[in-house]
Amino acid sequence: MKTINCFIPFSGKVQVTETIKGLRNCEYVKNIYLLSSEKSKEQIEGCEILDIPSLNASTTMKLLAAYSDADFTLLYTKHTTLELGYFALERMVHIAEDSQAGMVYADSYHVIDGEQKKAPVIDYQFGSLRDDFNFGSLLLFNAEALKDAAARMKTDFQFAGLYDLRLKLSQKTSLVHINEYLYSEVENDTRKSGEKIFDYVNPKNRGVQIEMEAACTEHLKEIGGYLEPVFEKIEFNADNFEYEASVIIPVRNRVRTIADAIDSVLKQKTNFKFNLIIIDNHSTDGTSEAIDRFAGDERVIHLIPERNDLGIGGCWNMGVHHSKCGKFAVQLDSDDVYNNENTLQTMIDAFYAQNCGMVVGTYMMTDFNMNMIAPGIIDHKEWTPENGRNNALRINGLGAPRAFYTPLLRQVKVPNTSYGEDYALGLNISRHYQIGRVYEVVYLCRRWDDNSDASLSIEKMNANNLYKDRIRTWELQARIAMNKK
Repeated sequence: MKTINCFIPFSGKVQVTETIKGLRNCEYVKNIYLLSSEKSKEQIEGCEILDIPSLNASTTMKLLAAYSDADFTLLYTKHTTLELGYFALERMVHIAEDSQAGMVYADSYHVIDGEQKKAPVIDYQFGSLRDDFNFGSLLLFNAEALKDAAARMKTDFQFAGLYDLRLKLSQKTSLVHINEYLYSEVENDTRKSGEKIFDYVNPKNRGVQIEMEAACTEHLKEIGGYLEPVFEKIEFNADNFEYEASVIIPVRNRVRTIADAIDSVLKQKTNFKFNLIIIDNHSTDGTSEAIDRFAGDERVIHLIPERNDLGIGGCWNMGVHHSKCGKFAVQLDSDDVYNNENTLQTMIDAFYAQNCGMVVGTYMMTDFNMNMIAPGIIDHKEWTPENGRNNALRINGLGAPRAFYTPLLRQVKVPNTSYGEDYALGLNISRHYQIGRVYEVVYLCRRWDDNSDASLSIEKMNANNLYKDRIRTWELQARIAMNKK
């Protein structure tokens, strides 16, 4: 019979009683250890309490390895009650053995206000380097693989220990998703998707992000995917452009915000000639008529595609390949506005000053009326000239506004999707060229109920994350191949 040692977070007897009862119903369970960061003096019959600095610390991961004298090691990562499905642990062990996985994880049910809801997760890929990859809260490790991974951990992290462990684990074994609903847990984070997506750039989490970057960089070096800070130079000598810059706005059904976006472009003061290319993707709510009100300004080009299969990326391709597109193409979402009249000049100046193929600015989160909201200013200062393109494989976005050297963008082309297309461009361009940065606020990102990511279903979020992980996988494979050459 296979055996399991179980490790669960501990803050008090009431919190763990039902979880322990459920674990003891499985005949595979050998020992139950309670992980406490508060040096608890409580005693729980049949369990040993282990003092840890924090659940995600490297010290904790090595402690798990030291106590893993069973065939498998189970780690639960939440302080809420775990309710195992019928023969759930037996099923996880069975799949772990059949697949020879280093770790298995499963779909679950979330209990929110007494209501049970499905919480599926996604398959792990080679490029699933996000430190916020959602495995769910129940992880079953092959004990020998866990020990091997822990032995290869070089850095003592306070926050990135579990992240470092699973990266090390993925280097030698597979992390297998069991797409079956094997457990239930109480879910306390009931925020909408649009409220969660900026957690990783919240300034208060800066210390966490620094550690995550260090762990990811180490992993990239170990698998051959790290790129040294050496970049190809750009001459910017293309001379067949009538305009120095074009602002590109793809739009569909944004009648409430498109006029504000257009106004913020036309107010720009520059020492060069620029225009605005709006790709109106068959709007039906009056957006087209709102754009037409600016037809008297010769700088405004209003395009309606003949095609009906264009996502945001396809609209970008249409704008960038237009004969009136400028030497540089600068992004503006139809929900948002430029912060002041100097944004365009600032972004274009950065290309020449930093010799880069792409420039990313700094934005401020606002409500619909453009009042600042949490987390405030998003500057993505984790992007450094030395390590930005490596760290880009870990984070979930690069910032805004984004601007591109048009000849380069025409060569690379934008994926015809409506999610992740800008991220794919950033990874691809940074493989060879420097990404320039502007750290002053040049853009206001408005959050409101009609944002495309304001309140996504878990299925849609999973589809988005699966695609971004695929983008990372392709990019990582290309970088490894490039390094081998």
